[in-house]
Amino acid sequence: MKLSIERGTLLKAVSQAQSVVERRNTIPILANVLIEAEGDSVHFRATDLDIEVVDKAPAQVERAGATTVSAVTLHEIVRKLPDGALVTLADDGTSGRLTVEAGRSNFNLATLPKEDFPVMASSEYASNFSAPAPVLRRLFDKSKFAISTEETRYYLNGVYMHVAEAEGGKVLRCVATDGHRLARIDADLPEGAADMAGVIVPRKTVGELRKLLEDDDMKIAVSVSETKIRFATPDITLTSKVIDGTFPDYTRVIPTGNTRKMEVDAAEFARAVDRVATVSSERSRAVKLSLDEDRLILSVNAPDSGAAEEELAVAYGDERLEIGFNAKYLLEIASQVDRENAVFLFNSAGDPTLMREGNDTSAVYVVMPMRV
Repeated sequence: MKLSIERGTLLKAVSQAQSVVERRNTIPILANVLIEAEGDSVHFRATDLDIEVVDKAPAQVERAGATTVSAVTLHEIVRKLPDGALVTLADDGTSGRLTVEAGRSNFNLATLPKEDFPVMASSEYASNFSAPAPVLRRLFDKSKFAISTEETRYYLNGVYMHVAEAEGGKVLRCVATDGHRLARIDADLPEGAADMAGVIVPRKTVGELRKLLEDDDMKIAVSVSETKIRFATPDITLTSKVIDGTFPDYTRVIPTGNTRKMEVDAAEFARAVDRVATVSSERSRAVKLSLDEDRLILSVNAPDSGAAEEELAVAYGDERLEIGFNAKYLLEIASQVDRENAVFLFNSAGDPTLMREGNDTSAVYVVMPMRV
C-alpha cells in the first residue's frame, strides 16, 4: 500500500478514529486504526467493539492495500506535522512497518495484520430516514447533560431516542434522566421515521456523534435496528450498538399540575446562581430560592465556608415559596435556554420543578428539589 494525502484531511479523519479507540484495552488490535486504500480514496476504520467509525478521505493512491497502525500514535504524528504538508503513507506488506513521510520528517511505525481487525457485523436496519444536522444536534446537545453516570442503572446511561405523541401529532423525541433531572426534547418527525423502534443511544456514541453534526447544511442518514444505530454523512459512518434495556416511563415524572410560574432572564439567573454557589459546600452544592411577588432571593448558607445572597427581579405573582436545588443542576438546565427567558413552574418545596423556554414546549426540563 502506498498513498499520499493532505495533512489537514488526514488529521480530520484520524482524529475521529482515535477518539473511538479505548486507551486502556487488553486486545492490542483495538488500539489500531485500519487503513484501506483503493481507487482515489482511503478509509480509516476504528472500533471499540461497541462503536465503529469509518472515515473516507480523498487521496492519491499509488498502490492499493490495507494495514493497521496505532491510532493514537498516528494522530499525534499528523497533529505535529506542519500545516499544508503532503503526507505519504507506505507499507510493503512484508516488513510489518508503516512509513510516514512528510517533507524532511520520516517515521517508521509497527503494524498489525489487517486480518485481525474486527469489523462490526452488518445489521438489517428496519428504519431509515434522514434529518438535518442542526435538528439532531439540538436533540442530543440539549438532552445529554442529564445522562446518568451510574453504572448500576445502565439503561439510563444514554439518550432514549423514539417516536412520541405530542400536542401537534407525532414527533422525534430524545429523553435523558439520571433520577435527579430530566430533559425531554422534541423535533418534527422526519419522513420515514414513523415506524422507528425506540433505542437508547449510549453516552460515548452521543459524544462521537457530535463531531458529525458540525456542518449546518449537512443531512444525516439515520438507520435504526433493534440492536444498532447508524449515522452517516457522505464521508463518515458511525455505527453503534444500542443499550440493551428498557427506558423507564419518563412521562410519570413530568409534572402537569405545577401552577406557580416564575419567568426570569435565563443568562442573568445562571450568573447569579453561579455567584452564590461559590460558597456552597462541595458535597451538597445547595442553593435556596425564596420567591415573593416579582422578587427572587438566591441564598447559600454553608456553615463551613460562609453565606451568600443575591436578589433578582423576576415575574412571579403567586404565594410565597422557598425551595432548594443542587446549584450544578440549576446551572446546567439554565444553560440550555436559547431564548432570553426561562419559565419555571413550581408546585411545592418537595415536588419536581418544570422548566421550559418561554412558551416553547418542544424542550422541557425537570429538576428534583433538595432540602436546604
